[in-house]
Amino acid sequence: MSEKSDSAKPNLYIVGFMGVGKSAIGRKVARELRYKFIDSDHEIESKEGMKVAEIFSQRGEPAFRSMEREFIESGHPDGSCVVSCGGGLVVQEGMSDLLKEKGVVVCLFASPECIIERTSRNKNRPLLNVDNPEKRVRELLSEREPIYMNAGACITTEGRSMPEVVRHVIRTYKAAARDYA
Repeated sequence: MSEKSDSAKPNLYIVGFMGVGKSAIGRKVARELRYKFIDSDHEIESKEGMKVAEIFSQRGEPAFRSMEREFIESGHPDGSCVVSCGGGLVVQEGMSDLLKEKGVVVCLFASPECIIERTSRNKNRPLLNVDNPEKRVRELLSEREPIYMNAGACITTEGRSMPEVVRHVIRTYKAAARDYA
């Protein structure tokens, strides 16, 4: 575990597949906890001066994954932040352990049908810019689900109100933060 000052609370890292509500829930959790909210994708976009989709098309997915790793290793404060992580961030080799060293990890999830419905409204998802996005969602989910389920406490966002999910995430974070050294 990394050294933290007594006043800094461990970061909360929110992971999970695209469309599960990481950013929306994360913003509200940060507001409730009075923590800084950080979206890893937005931070990378700001630093690189281009959208994630452009990074994927111009530099490739491996370059983007390297940027994600750099962001987690050194691109944000060590405490009192809620970090919404891009959907593929925790899937990278060693990232789950790195996140757990840096703070509390909560994984949000929903059914494939719910994710497909939610992501169909957003065309800014480079991994879904394919002929059959529904098939791609199911393939990626089947690959990633075991990693997500082992990343941290798992909380479903499907069929629940946003305030209910926010309360659950905060309770989970506070319980885990007590044990964080």
